[in-house]
Amino acid sequence: MDFETARANMIENQIRPWEVLDPRVLDALAQVRREDFVPAAYRKLAFADIALPLDHDETMLKPVVEGRLLQALDLEATDDVLEIGTGSGFLTACIAQLAHAVTSIDIHADFIDSARARLAAGGIHNTSLAVGDVYSWNAGRQFDAVLIGGAVDEIPARVFDWIRADGRLVVVRGQAPAQEAVRMTRRDGGWHAETLFETDIPYLRGSEPRAHFVL
Repeated sequence: MDFETARANMIENQIRPWEVLDPRVLDALAQVRREDFVPAAYRKLAFADIALPLDHDETMLKPVVEGRLLQALDLEATDDVLEIGTGSGFLTACIAQLAHAVTSIDIHADFIDSARARLAAGGIHNTSLAVGDVYSWNAGRQFDAVLIGGAVDEIPARVFDWIRADGRLVVVRGQAPAQEAVRMTRRDGGWHAETLFETDIPYLRGSEPRAHFVL
């Protein structure tokens, strides 16, 4: 398979038409070898316009969604970023291309181990990976940008404490199939949500809608 041609087609025929036009984001997607981050059984589908299954019933997002989320972060080369939900490590690698440093957490230890190995193999060293759950992990610091890599029914309130005064949070929230990707920024002493696009992605573990019982 000609991976370079497939990569170029993914960018030009899927991602760019979905209004991902930031040249730095497109360059990061061109530089990071997505085929090295997908499960081996799906390597030939690395550039298809589909979500790919990971272990633990988790999912690698479609390339177009990844591109939109990366663009929404609006990263500078000096930014420190927190990613919640490492998954395959592909978005971690892309963020590392765009920012100064990336801290990434995931509840699955094997995801952290495999992502760390993939990042090292790709020569990406400005990352720090750890096993952690958004509801119990303590950041101990603040970041310029935070990305939550799975949908949430409600944004965990503690995440806002991890964002600097001029920082931003990018997250997909709401109930499937009518979820919305939003960018949260602080304004006039509160948090302002800017809706970016509609989507439907799997929930971050523990962030699913709660069941409502009717008597």
